[in-house]
Amino acid sequence: MEWTADVAAGDWIRERVDDPWRGSMHDVVPRGFEAYARIFHPVERDRPVGRPWPPLPYAGHRREWEAFHAAQPEIDVERVTWAEAAAAFGTTMHALAQWHHLVERFQQTPGEDGPRDAAGWRYGQPAPGQLAPDLVEVVASILAERTTTPDEGFVAVWEGWGGLVGGMGFGPSRVLFTLSATDDSPQSAVEAQHAEFLERSAQDQLNNAFRTPSWRPGILSDDISRGPRFSLPARDFVLFRGGVSELADPGWVEHVPWRDEELAAAGFGPSAESPALVWPADRAWVFVSEVDFDSTIVGGSRELVRALCADPRIEALPIREGADLGWDADDVNR
Repeated sequence: MEWTADVAAGDWIRERVDDPWRGSMHDVVPRGFEAYARIFHPVERDRPVGRPWPPLPYAGHRREWEAFHAAQPEIDVERVTWAEAAAAFGTTMHALAQWHHLVERFQQTPGEDGPRDAAGWRYGQPAPGQLAPDLVEVVASILAERTTTPDEGFVAVWEGWGGLVGGMGFGPSRVLFTLSATDDSPQSAVEAQHAEFLERSAQDQLNNAFRTPSWRPGILSDDISRGPRFSLPARDFVLFRGGVSELADPGWVEHVPWRDEELAAAGFGPSAESPALVWPADRAWVFVSEVDFDSTIVGGSRELVRALCADPRIEALPIREGADLGWDADDVNR
């Protein structure tokens, strides 16, 4: 897979999305395919082993939370589907479901903690704009079987992910800041160090008005960062030439040009943002992970949509052309 300046390769998509936006999925997903599937980004839930979570709100139960953390209980963590979450909360899973109607409305203290079900599981949120790497692989393997050009096509990555592209600014493009509590450094000291760091950062922002901006490199090379973008209404992308078969490789994160080598070198493991758009040279289908969507949309043939929705490794449902995936689209769980 390699960067390409041939951004006109995506003109056919621009011609089939809504400009200006109209509030349907076609703000970002091209019209005109035979069928569409919505792939729901999974969520994580966790709960302590052998004991309940301390009560909320935090401010009213500080001692309970301090004792809980001091005990360092074992925490179970697992990935679940939207359907499993809906079953836990007694709501209805359907193609136009919205997470906040499905689960978040049961949150005990908004802004403090995820919603908890009757079994004590605490729920996170589906990642917007990011299909998990292993699920990208699964979807890509299904897509690769339903194009005549699995090794030829295009992959677009949203330029707005932090640190992806270089640009003019102040100081380093990003800082990997980590802290750990040890016997010699209690949690209170760690928190004090963190507060000091944030205070310095805020002061630096105030001083930026008197400084001269300089070029800050990103994950991608300066040539790519300064190069042309594939543009859709309200979104710009870095475009790469490559086949979906490359994303079907279990190790795709380690090989794509936008992999974060600095983060991996710091001990965080292989890392790369999820592709925003993927399409083959024969345009048999399109894969869209819009940065503000908590699900990925695939447009293609009816047979492709059936295959996606039938695969037990992912959670997908068919949706109609023109579907509304907006904040208030879930009229079943209101």
